[in-house]
Amino acid sequence: MTASPVKVQDFLQRLPLFRELSAKELDSVASGTKQVHAPAGTVLFRRGEPCLGFYLVIYGQVKVAFNESDGAEKIIEIVDADQSFGESLIFLEEPHIGFGETLSDSLLLLIGKKALLRTIDRNPHFARRMLARLAQRLRSMITDIETYTLKSGAQRVVAYLLRDIPADTHSSREIRLPTAKTVVASRLSITREHFSRVLHQLAQAGLIHVRGRTICVMDPGRLRLWPE
Repeated sequence: MTASPVKVQDFLQRLPLFRELSAKELDSVASGTKQVHAPAGTVLFRRGEPCLGFYLVIYGQVKVAFNESDGAEKIIEIVDADQSFGESLIFLEEPHIGFGETLSDSLLLLIGKKALLRTIDRNPHFARRMLARLAQRLRSMITDIETYTLKSGAQRVVAYLLRDIPADTHSSREIRLPTAKTVVASRLSITREHFSRVLHQLAQAGLIHVRGRTICVMDPGRLRLWPE
C-alpha cells in the first residue's frame, strides 16, 4: 500500500498540542518533521538507539514494548491513530529503553527533537501543554502500576473490557479488541491462555458474548461486580 502524502501542518493543527501555534511556528515544527510509512512488522526504533523525536500516528497501530531476558515480550503501550508516543525521552538525552513496532500498515509523523525544543524555548504556552501531556502520561503509568500490582489477572481483564463504558451504563455494549488477543494479554501482563480463560469464564457466567475480536458486554453493571 502506498501512503498518500499529507501536509504536515494540516495534520498537526488538528491535534490539541499544536492547535494554538501560529502558522510560522507550525512551519518550523513541520520543517523538522519526517513522514514515515511503515508496513506491519516494521521496527521503528530499538533499545539503545538515540531518540530522534516523538511519533504521531496518522493511521495504523504501533506497539511499544520491552524484550525480557527470557525472550518474552512485554507490551507497554498500544498506540492508535491520532495518538503519540516517545515524548519523554526528548528531554532526557537518553537512548530508547524499549522498541517500537507497527502492528498494521501505518503512516506516522516523526516530530524532530530540535524543532520541538526550539518551539518550546520560544513559546511558554506550548511548553506548558507539553508538561501537561507528560503529566497525563505519568498519571496513566501510575494507574497501570496500581492495576498490575494490586489487581488479579481476571480483574485486569474486566477493567479493560469496561474502560470505555460509562459507570452508569447497564445496557449491553459491544466492543472490539483493537488487536490480537496475544497483544492485548501482554499489555495486561498476563498470558494469552489466561486472557482466553477469563473470557471463557465471563461468557459461561452470561456476562459477555465473544465473537472473534468483538465482545458484547451483556450487562456492564453486573460485570463490574464479578465475581459476585
